[in-house]
Amino acid sequence: MSRPDDIEYQLDTLAIRTGHTRSFEGEHGEPIFLTSSFVYENAAEAAAKFSGQEPGNIYSRFTNPTVATFEKRLAALEGAERAVATSTGMAAIMAVAMSYLKMGDHVICSRAVFGSTVSLFEKYVAKFGVAVDFVDLTDLQAWKNAIKAETRLLFVESPSNPLAEIADIQGLAEIAHANGALLAIDNSFCTPVLQRPIELGADLVVYSATKYLDGQGRALGGAVVGNHKLLDEVFAYVRTTGPSMSPFNAWVFLKGLETLHLRIKAHSESAQKLAEFLNQHEKVEKVYYAGLSSHVGHAMAAKQQSAFGGIVSFEVKGGRESAWTVIDQTQFISITGNLGDTKSTITHPATTTHGKLPAEAKEIAGIREGLIRVSVGLEDIDDIIRDLSRGLDLI
Repeated sequence: MSRPDDIEYQLDTLAIRTGHTRSFEGEHGEPIFLTSSFVYENAAEAAAKFSGQEPGNIYSRFTNPTVATFEKRLAALEGAERAVATSTGMAAIMAVAMSYLKMGDHVICSRAVFGSTVSLFEKYVAKFGVAVDFVDLTDLQAWKNAIKAETRLLFVESPSNPLAEIADIQGLAEIAHANGALLAIDNSFCTPVLQRPIELGADLVVYSATKYLDGQGRALGGAVVGNHKLLDEVFAYVRTTGPSMSPFNAWVFLKGLETLHLRIKAHSESAQKLAEFLNQHEKVEKVYYAGLSSHVGHAMAAKQQSAFGGIVSFEVKGGRESAWTVIDQTQFISITGNLGDTKSTITHPATTTHGKLPAEAKEIAGIREGLIRVSVGLEDIDDIIRDLSRGLDLI
């Protein structure tokens, strides 16, 4: 999208128009460039592009027009200079680790993160001689106490999965920068519609595009967003090692971004209603949703986010047996570990998304046997409540 420098387009316009430069065909919709490589007019042109003396596409492992359009659009939504797309959200986190860490470095990660993120840092990143400490997401003093001379990265998921804990992003940025470290935020739950971490001081934003950026459970993908200098390292890593996004998936995500604002608004409105219903239910011990004034992170979320998102977690009385009863009695809510879909999904974190964590780690992270996570979709909220009530009424 070309635009005069004095025009600042709003989010909805950026989500639909940014990044697409029409080809000689004059297409209205973004094309999919399903090609592995690109052809040159002569040997001199090939040499110039391979050497970087001329811009242009070389090989779709690291440059592809459809992927580039997605990257430009996501960066615009985030208010950032650049984005680098990856094959999955976990590939994006690994790209951050491999781009900025080396043997002897130290990482501080919040305890409240996706189970695979814990495994990535503890089992794989640690193999390269990188030390990792996990701390309470909301305790700034704990982050300060964990800082070492070798600390290079603070990694945070906010809101956290699945308990919706809220980080003080600005406070963490100040801690990181005062000690020469980078702050990376996994913003998959909020998307740039609800929260823009770079404006709060974060250096890097990580996404599982598989979630809300797509929004319909169709494709896997991820992204790292930041400034040009930092993203040079991520691009070099992806180019060399190959966890790149496919052109077709990039096109799917482009279509997802076009409706992102509308979907996130609807997800948030329905999730708020569900959280309020569950908060009054006699069979529910606790509801984890930052939109509730009783949530410990409500004030911080209201400060950093424009709404509270579509993920509601809650603990039922009776532990695993009761939780499984609620899940098994649903008739249309999908029992699956994915989230951010137009279709509501439900899962038991202790035995699925966080199932591989040791029992002690689950307890510390608050992943108890009675915990259920619901990704509130775009079905009618009264139908969603009725579907959950079937099991709640039986326990």
